[in-house]
Amino acid sequence: VEMFRHTLGKTLGLLGYTIQYGCIAHCAFEYIGEFVVCSGPSMEPTIVSHDVVFSERMSRHLFKIEKGDIVIAKSPFDPQMNICKRVIGLEGDKICTSSPSDLFKTHTYVPMGHVWLEGDNLRNSTDSRNYGPIPYALIRGRVCWKLWPLHSFGTLSESPMKRIIKAQRDSNSD
Repeated sequence: VEMFRHTLGKTLGLLGYTIQYGCIAHCAFEYIGEFVVCSGPSMEPTIVSHDVVFSERMSRHLFKIEKGDIVIAKSPFDPQMNICKRVIGLEGDKICTSSPSDLFKTHTYVPMGHVWLEGDNLRNSTDSRNYGPIPYALIRGRVCWKLWPLHSFGTLSESPMKRIIKAQRDSNSD
């Protein structure tokens, strides 16, 4: 009986520590950030398949997502899947939705509570050009570091396509 109590006490103690550390890990990944292994060609050349990035969650909670940021968001088609895209427009911004070669330009406005996301590889990216602006609530975090491969460790570069257009309200402050 004494050995059973001792074993039960050790087991319950281990279970208690496991639950505590599990809660700490959950809170860290939910509110601080997470490591993400990226796949697919949509963010090339900035991020390629199998790159590992760190996505911080604080900016999303503080509404500090800005144009040019790369974000991890829930896919508007499949809530089980995450997407990695660059923020091209915020609510109220006017977005050019036509390709650079189009003779006539078409535009749309990003509605309140939404963002416009595009991949850096415009020729091979399913993004807001296909599914429209996405709700801000689908953003999970802002990518702030590329961790792997080691030779490209560091902060991420600006959009190679230079697709970020200043809104009218931004240009007044120049």
